[in-house]
Amino acid sequence: MKTFIRAVEVWVPDAGHTLLEWGGGLYPDAPRFGAASRTMCFGRAEGLPGQAWDTGRPIVLKRFEGSYFLRTRAAAAEGLTCGIALPFFHGERLTAVLVIFCGDSASHAGAIELWHAAPIESPDMTLDDGYYGSTAEVFEFVARQTAFRKGFGLPGLAWASGVPVFMPDLGKGTRFIRADSALQVGINRGLAIPCSARGDDVWVMAMLSALGTPIVRRFETWLPDAGGQHLLRREGFCEVRGAIGPGTAADRVEIHEGALGQALAQRAPAIAQDAVQHPGAAGRAAGEVGLRSMVALPVLKAGGVAAVVAWYF
Repeated sequence: MKTFIRAVEVWVPDAGHTLLEWGGGLYPDAPRFGAASRTMCFGRAEGLPGQAWDTGRPIVLKRFEGSYFLRTRAAAAEGLTCGIALPFFHGERLTAVLVIFCGDSASHAGAIELWHAAPIESPDMTLDDGYYGSTAEVFEFVARQTAFRKGFGLPGLAWASGVPVFMPDLGKGTRFIRADSALQVGINRGLAIPCSARGDDVWVMAMLSALGTPIVRRFETWLPDAGGQHLLRREGFCEVRGAIGPGTAADRVEIHEGALGQALAQRAPAIAQDAVQHPGAAGRAAGEVGLRSMVALPVLKAGGVAAVVAWYF
C-alpha cells in the first residue's frame, strides 16, 4: 500500500546554531534523493528547511522548479513534487525542521492542508495553502472558500484543544463541514495537528486520507503525564487493524525511550528506522502488521509537550 507521504526528513541546528544539518530521514521510495540529502546542510533562509527556520512558520511548497528549493533535479528523478516544512521551536530557539515530501500520481487522492489564524486581526482560521494530489480539485476549491472559528471544524477543534484531533469518518456527523466535497474525491479520514511557530499566530496541519492512498499506514496520538515523564496512547488508526483505542498503563513509553520518548525529551521530531525495535507497545504493534519505520513528532504548547504523534510507514 502506497502512502500519500513519500519521504520524511529531519534537519537540526549545528553546535553554533548557524546551519541546519541532516538529522535523519526515511526515503523508502526515493533512495537516490535520500543519498543526496545526507551530504547537505542549509543556512538560514536557504532551501526549504532554511526558509521554515527563517520565517518561523510552516511552509507548503507545491512546485520545486523555479523556486528556492535546492534539490529540484534529485527530487524530480524520484517523482517528488511537493514539500511541507514544519519548524519546531523551544521558545524562540529552533530545535528542528521536519520536511515531508509527496509526489503526483494519477490515483494520488488525499490532502495535506495548512490552516492559519492571526487572532489579533481576525477570529477566523483560513487556508494558507495545501497539497491535494491530482484528484481533488473540487475539494481544494471548497477549502479555499471556507473559514473556521475556534472550536469548529477539524482545524478549529485542533486550535481550541491544542492537541491532535482525529475524525475517523468525515462523511458522517456534523463536525466536518466539508463532508460532501470530501466524499466526492474519496477522502474519508482526517487528522489535524497543531504546529509550532514563532509569534502569536496559530497554525494547524490537516492530514486528510483517502482509501487508496492513506497519508500514513498507521498513526497514534500519545499524551504525556502531568510531570512529562512518560507517554500513554490516547487513540490512533491503522490501515490494517482499524481504530486503535487508549493504551493501558503497561503500554506507556518513558521519556528518552525510543523515538516517542526522544520526541518528548528533546521537543523535536525523532525517527525510528526499524519500528519493530521500538520499546513497548509501539514496537509490538508495528511487528504485528508489518510496519517498517516510524516518525514521532511532538506537539508543543506553552513551552512544553502537549502530545506526541507517531506516523508509521
